[in-house]
Amino acid sequence: MLKYAIMQYTPQRYMRKADFDTQEDMRHLLDFKQGRRYATKWAADLVARTLAPMDLTDTIIVCIPASCEQTNKRRYKRFSASVCAKCKAINGFEHIQVVGKREKVHISKKHDQDSNVQIDTDYFNGKRVLLIDDICTTCATANAFIEQMQKAGADVRMTLFLAKTKSYRRTSNYQYN
Repeated sequence: MLKYAIMQYTPQRYMRKADFDTQEDMRHLLDFKQGRRYATKWAADLVARTLAPMDLTDTIIVCIPASCEQTNKRRYKRFSASVCAKCKAINGFEHIQVVGKREKVHISKKHDQDSNVQIDTDYFNGKRVLLIDDICTTCATANAFIEQMQKAGADVRMTLFLAKTKSYRRTSNYQYN
């Protein structure tokens, strides 16, 4: 199964060193996560341009759910509808329900979504699915949700991320003699 990120995500602690275009993209991405309309349009256009070469007529697009129902609706309801309309795909938003609230993954470090996500197994059984998420850091959340979708009978073909966290590893100070 293919996993693809459209751009790199620069963490906040490195933003002061980033160039203007990177700062602009990160502002849009963080505003998308907040559910701001202009950023939702920006993200939907970006995803639609990326997916344009693909025939998605028999594919269901599902956004990997946020930590609570309110955040999930704010972030993905309009976005999912827009992307599906532009790509001629099927919108699976209404067939994934977020119940209650779980601690945010970057805080809890737990990627198990069984406790607060309900999947309409009758709807997804045997169907081709493309998943979308905003930011991928370790892929653990995506992998957990992919597993849930597969248990529901979905044929998950691809996971598309708006951004993948850029790695800033320190280089070692080796001295050559």
